[in-house]
Amino acid sequence: MAHQPRDAEAPLLAKPDATAPAPAPAVKRNKYPFFCAVLASMTSVLTGYNVAVMSGAQIFMAEDLGISDAQVEVLSGIINIYSLAGALLAGWTSDRLGRRLTIVLANVLFLAGPLCMTLAGGYNALMVGRFIAGIAVGYDFVIAPVYAAEISPASSRGLLTSVPEIFNNTGVMLSYVSNLAFSGLPPHLSWRVMFAAGAVPPVFLAAGTLTMPESPRWLVMKGRVAEAKAVLHRTSDTPAEAERRLLEIEDVVSGGAQGKGSSSAWKEAATKPGVRRVLAMVLTLQFFQQASGIDSVVLYGPRILATAGVTSNTSLLSLNVLFGVAKAGSILIAMALVDRAGRRPLLLVSTGGMAASLLLVGSLFAASASTKKGDAAVSAASVAAVVAYVVFFSMGLGPMAWVYSSEILPLRLRGQGAGLGTAMNRTMCAVVIMTFITLYKAITMAGAFYLYAAISAAAFVFVYACLPETRGRSLEDMEDLFHTKL
Repeated sequence: MAHQPRDAEAPLLAKPDATAPAPAPAVKRNKYPFFCAVLASMTSVLTGYNVAVMSGAQIFMAEDLGISDAQVEVLSGIINIYSLAGALLAGWTSDRLGRRLTIVLANVLFLAGPLCMTLAGGYNALMVGRFIAGIAVGYDFVIAPVYAAEISPASSRGLLTSVPEIFNNTGVMLSYVSNLAFSGLPPHLSWRVMFAAGAVPPVFLAAGTLTMPESPRWLVMKGRVAEAKAVLHRTSDTPAEAERRLLEIEDVVSGGAQGKGSSSAWKEAATKPGVRRVLAMVLTLQFFQQASGIDSVVLYGPRILATAGVTSNTSLLSLNVLFGVAKAGSILIAMALVDRAGRRPLLLVSTGGMAASLLLVGSLFAASASTKKGDAAVSAASVAAVVAYVVFFSMGLGPMAWVYSSEILPLRLRGQGAGLGTAMNRTMCAVVIMTFITLYKAITMAGAFYLYAAISAAAFVFVYACLPETRGRSLEDMEDLFHTKL
């Protein structure tokens, strides 16, 4: 899409200097797809909030309801297991109802889940609320990056497909702020108000989503070519690019007509080497994103900080906010560089930096364990090293796993493939969260971070050896690059 127009127009731009300002209008026209991607991705704020609010809420839930460490592990991680149902349903729903209505459905569930948690009187009711919210999380993880990728021109697709991740991390940060803000309330109220705060935005987000255009690729799949053409003219840099994008989409859709059905698509995945390769890349990238341990910090930051020597609840929750700010803010680095530097460089710097900082975290915890408690220098260095790990994750592997996965899947498999990748992501997230307390008690906190460092190093090797650069290529061009065209 945008890659080809640049090549075609380069001689024209090279002639007179007077034409130099030509790129400026293209940037302005890209503001509309940016608006669409931002609005669609705001649901990801709710995902981050609902997953991470347990970080501080668990302190007061344990005091109010008397839940054990084992129950805390389950409540913290089970939302990711429940999200598998939403992730696997999202492909089917988005292919039939459309990308836009699937986002609306996710918002409805994000309203019901937190309300159920707020009113819960015991462990079983809490599990029901986590189940409803988990379905919504699964829907959001699939549909937000898919919609952003399909509405965007190639020139800004990396940026716009990163938007869901920054909103997800904004939700994480807001949950930490909520934990701190409501920590002064009586224990039986504080954690309920934390969950209730997440039930307000979905009403407004669902209404706003209905103002967005539908994905042009989905419209073409449904034979609504005139509507798709209108959307493309609103989201392309030039009318000529809109026509070119439409022709490319029609070519891919018509070429994959026999693969529209769900069963035939997966039969193709089992027999076509290019499709198998793409799915293996998606699954492996999503595995490494979570297996490297990021959600141990997201959900158990206060416990990790307590091991580092921080004592008061206020200090624990305040430093947790610092983790949230670092996680959300550093994604801006990825957004600024993804369409300039490319996907591979960001992934390599990210995974290499994660491995180094996790190794340092493990070494500092080992040093702390060998000294008498209360070494302020070791505590401060441990906090700094954890922040460095969070920054490296969020500037690369965090958002790029979603960007890369959403753009390399062929159109006929995009909804289903994104759902499968999300299922892998959420499964590994649940494994990390639901085993972290048991893990660090078994092999020490230092041992747990050494394990995550080794996984991050393996992720670096995978990116270096297996992932080609995709910057500047149209979604349709990916099918030639990865040999997934029928």
